[in-house]
Amino acid sequence: MLEDRVRPGIAGVWLVGVTLWLSGCGFHLEGRIALPPAIRRPYIEAPDRQSDFVQSLRRQMLMAGARPVDLSSHATAVVHILSDKVAPRVLSVSAQNRPVEYQITYTVRFSVTSGGKVLLAPQQVSAVRSYSFDESLLLAKEHEEEILQQAMGQDLADIVMRQLARVPGG
Repeated sequence: MLEDRVRPGIAGVWLVGVTLWLSGCGFHLEGRIALPPAIRRPYIEAPDRQSDFVQSLRRQMLMAGARPVDLSSHATAVVHILSDKVAPRVLSVSAQNRPVEYQITYTVRFSVTSGGKVLLAPQQVSAVRSYSFDESLLLAKEHEEEILQQAMGQDLADIVMRQLARVPGG
């Protein structure tokens, strides 16, 4: 009987230990990146506010507890999206000289300022994906390209969020 009471206690201690170890090593559930106070009310300055990257970044900021604002004057920091470009390229062609494989490169260049002070110097991140192309499946392949582009925008937003989490100050 005493043995039955001891085991749950040991399991509880073990669970607390693992929890402390995970939190101590910087482990966070996916999608939950803690942003510093300097980035809690960001303004996203971008040439295309509807791009896949900007929309993903905004969503991830909201999930992280930040509240993006609509005016830079109300922001604690400004995330400057200096460029946000998608560049398709033919990788291979068929014997009839028709494209059969494409590569998409999604590149984002960004920086962060707060009150005229540079918190994060301009940086560039890129994602590259390739996909096969078949003219007979034109509609499906166009849709595949859109889905790839959205996924790449999300991947780049993940990378940028990790960089924003390292911004000093607050």
